[in-house]
Amino acid sequence: MHSLPPLLLLALLPAMLLGASVACAQSSGGGKIVCWKDKSGRVLGCGDKVPPEYQDSATKELNKRGITVRQSDAALTPEQKKAQQTELERKQVEEIKRTEQRRQDKALLDTFSNENEIDLKRTRDIQLIESNIETLQTNLKNSEERQVDARSRIAQYKKRNAAVPPPVQDEFDRSEGEKVKIQNQIAQKRKDITALNQRYDELKKRFAELKSGSAPQADKVPPTTAQPATGMAPAKK
Repeated sequence: MHSLPPLLLLALLPAMLLGASVACAQSSGGGKIVCWKDKSGRVLGCGDKVPPEYQDSATKELNKRGITVRQSDAALTPEQKKAQQTELERKQVEEIKRTEQRRQDKALLDTFSNENEIDLKRTRDIQLIESNIETLQTNLKNSEERQVDARSRIAQYKKRNAAVPPPVQDEFDRSEGEKVKIQNQIAQKRKDITALNQRYDELKKRFAELKSGSAPQADKVPPTTAQPATGMAPAKK
């Protein structure tokens, strides 16, 4: 038997060590072999798991036949890790949106049988808001009347060059504050009606798409609110 030249033996030594590591790990009964490398790509060792001190190193996973089935690049830079985390979070948000869209689609189909039921629910909700507006307008009229009365009394005191009694001034100030508050409430209610109409328009469009089978897939459309601000009671009988 001829011995190998020293230089050839040194050249073959890394491969021999790698083969021995793989064989040893496979003989231990592990279903996979993982090899870890340094930054230059040199294999540092193989086993059934990566040692803690080499967790950030590049790795290569082999099956029991020694074939590479997975590998990762060298340790990521902080910027790469941040970008990777950002992408992961983006995918998680998208999955949440898809799940919510599917839930809302189901709620929409379970609540209404046809588009006419959606219009009826829209009408009832708007009528409720309009009723609230009427009540606010009555309150506004009462505040304005109290303010006119207080202003008249204040004018009388000033005409006589007399001091305005605090209760009279307080009544004027209070009625003014109430008037402004009620006016803002009425303006908000009118905005609610506009938003409600827009919401029901979206619901009708989505409902028609779902019924016709032309609805975009849940992962390709932004989620819409299935329940308007006033709530969605089942319309089916």
